[in-house]
Amino acid sequence: MKIIKTNFEGLLVIKQDAFADRRGSLRIIYNKKIIKHNKFIFDYCTTSFQNALRGMHFQYRKPQAKYVNVIKGRILDCVVDLRKNSRTFGKVFKIILSDKNRLSLYIPEGFAHGYFSYEKLNIIYYQLTNYYYPKYEDGINPLDVSLKILWPSKKLIISKKDKRLGAIKEFKKKYKYL
Repeated sequence: MKIIKTNFEGLLVIKQDAFADRRGSLRIIYNKKIIKHNKFIFDYCTTSFQNALRGMHFQYRKPQAKYVNVIKGRILDCVVDLRKNSRTFGKVFKIILSDKNRLSLYIPEGFAHGYFSYEKLNIIYYQLTNYYYPKYEDGINPLDVSLKILWPSKKLIISKKDKRLGAIKEFKKKYKYL
């Protein structure tokens, strides 16, 4: 495994090791000796179909750091830095994560997170540092033009809940920062 630092403090890309032979493959997703994060307490897995757009979600109380892995498929993973006094506050980081490139993303607390699904079936595995609390969940509309995210399709499948999320300027009025 190899850690790749980004221009966003604490946001890390991890290149995972894989071993393959005629039977299939083995991929090392997490190694505490390398990632050195021992506060993961909650795991879950999602499936998303082609053109699905999820996000940009965060918990304003009981925040979560996330470790995102694509088990099958390919996604455009995007985060928005919402941390107080961060030099990258309000900026977006984007990366393609897939089962083929074996990249994963460690997202510290204080980021909104979302992704677009390229393949017919995408399986995304998360490890989190806090449980999911729906009453503390909020987000930023992933279609907010001020984020300047060019999603790869015009035929997006997006939930009604995510469509109703406010723009980043509304986030700044309501919360200022996380």
